[in-house]
Amino acid sequence: MRVVRVFGVGFYRSLIYVEGIRVSSDSRSVLYQVVINDAEQYSIWPVGAAVPAGWRAEGPARPEEECLSHIEEAWTDMRPLSLRHRAAE
Repeated sequence: MRVVRVFGVGFYRSLIYVEGIRVSSDSRSVLYQVVINDAEQYSIWPVGAAVPAGWRAEGPARPEEECLSHIEEAWTDMRPLSLRHRAAE
């Protein structure tokens, strides 16, 4: 999947591609799921696209903004899990 973000004065738009096929030009019409890897790093992934190896889905499908809000609340320490363990020793 490739997400191309286009920024400009007064607008924000995402062009979303899954396996080279344009899915949507409006990210509000696409549902996502929050995904997390073994290092406890978060991302979002469009529903219907295979979750990449090493990542697992967390929670229900929802709009992009809701996923990002969830990540902002849940991912309070940006360091990978291994680094957090070393720092705690």
